[in-house]
Amino acid sequence: MKIDFRKNSKSLLIVWLLLIILFIGFIVFPLFCVLLSAGIKDFKLVFSSAIFKESVKNTFFECIFSSLAAVIIGYFFAYAVVKTNIPFKRFFSYVPLVHLMTPPFVGGLAFILLIGRQGFITHTLLGLDISLYGFKGLVIAQSLCFFPLSYLICLQSLQGINQNLEQAARSMGAGSLKIFFTITLPLSFSGIISSFLFVAVNVLSDFGNPLIVAGRFRVLAVEIYTQLTGWLNIKTSAVLGIILVIPSVILFLVQNYLLKKQLTKASMNLNFNPEKYYKSPLNSDVKNFSRPATIIFSFFVIVVSICVMLQFVAIIFGSFQKLWGINTTFTLNHIKSVLSGRYSVSLKNSVSFALISAVLSTIIAVFSSYVVHRTEMPLKKTLDIFAQIPSSIPGSLLGLAILLASKKVGFNNSFVLIIIAMTVAFLPFSYRIISQSYSTIKTTLDDGSRSLGANQLFTLTKIIVPLSADGIFGGFIYDFIRGVGTLSAVIFLVSFNTPLTSINIVNLAEQGDWGKSASLALILTVLTFGILAIGIVVLNFLKKHKE
Repeated sequence: MKIDFRKNSKSLLIVWLLLIILFIGFIVFPLFCVLLSAGIKDFKLVFSSAIFKESVKNTFFECIFSSLAAVIIGYFFAYAVVKTNIPFKRFFSYVPLVHLMTPPFVGGLAFILLIGRQGFITHTLLGLDISLYGFKGLVIAQSLCFFPLSYLICLQSLQGINQNLEQAARSMGAGSLKIFFTITLPLSFSGIISSFLFVAVNVLSDFGNPLIVAGRFRVLAVEIYTQLTGWLNIKTSAVLGIILVIPSVILFLVQNYLLKKQLTKASMNLNFNPEKYYKSPLNSDVKNFSRPATIIFSFFVIVVSICVMLQFVAIIFGSFQKLWGINTTFTLNHIKSVLSGRYSVSLKNSVSFALISAVLSTIIAVFSSYVVHRTEMPLKKTLDIFAQIPSSIPGSLLGLAILLASKKVGFNNSFVLIIIAMTVAFLPFSYRIISQSYSTIKTTLDDGSRSLGANQLFTLTKIIVPLSADGIFGGFIYDFIRGVGTLSAVIFLVSFNTPLTSINIVNLAEQGDWGKSASLALILTVLTFGILAIGIVVLNFLKKHKE
């Protein structure tokens, strides 16, 4: 491996070496520890066990049905926003984004509060004594949780269709239904496939919803956690993690190879100014959309939006009732109890850990994106894979891998381990959005800077970074928001001295303490949207200053 110093400065070489060390030390080595922790006997034991076979089968079917449902909801929601003339289109276009920024376990908690055995809808309103725990409930919770991801990708696909084709078909007498099946659907099919792959990876790795909603319906993400914490069976937990990561990586590679451009474009456009992406063109296809179809799509988006909004209503009302489903008397005891003592400590930890990890993941993404996309350093493709591969690693496996790696080297500081896990888990998004920001800057600026005697790191810090400030800050805000509510990647790493709010919410929900659980979820949600509001203000300021 020969490095040409005439093209690459020594300071850039140091950054390149540090990135390789970081990726090997915190991604490759932990995964290698997982592989070493399990032997052939452990794999035979898992594959010969009827319980674990059932978990694999359950995970497969739950992933397929949840992903299909999420894609269908997301696609038709995007179609309603882009291609129809439904009223209040701008409002409905914000609903998936708001849902996407909600802590991921809120959906599962709200599901139980609304349609569980003591749910407001099932028990209080309808007087039913039913339980939706298990496969059906999990599919409902997962599809509602992940449809915004499908929506964002399908939105870009639908907006990218040449309107002239649809207008030409309409001028030749084709109706909206025929145009949809002969033009719109085929041309947006790549977006549908892309969204399915992306949602499937996220469904496979999700931990919060299955833990709260699945009940006795076993899935691998939860089984990894159960085997380690309930049975102290590290080897079995490692084998289950390896089994789970195989389809995740395959989906990631297919997604990255076949649909990389479209998926990257959709992912990059997830910033905090929805107006730019959701405003649909007023073309003839929209104007001539039939009234019955408009009514149907209006009803569809209203129902989906109500389902999303009910989640917030559930945790709000759950926070101020003495006993959910039994005693609806107003009380502030739940809120007061979670704002004091150990729960307040967990809130502080959640914010501080999220802030530190967001800063670190953003810094790593700034340098790795530059090295990969704007230099001639060796192993660029390898670094590109390293920066994105954590998105295909289930959170529970990532946490287990870091735990095993820490035991190998004799390091047990939970504070540092949690920071590492969160930084690695949210690196891919920062990397993608910053890479996209860099791609909009002409490379002639790099050449001009170098011709004036500046080295590459000076060019990066003084030219590229300032011009990409809005994208960098957008990635940082997203990492911060997701870090505040992170669960699966850190559940193996928390200790008595490092409690996190997300862990407390799940524990309280498992204990049936819905009031405190809802109160913590409400506070965390308000905190998340407060951070988001500040991010929007700062981003708009940066954009105006840039202009």
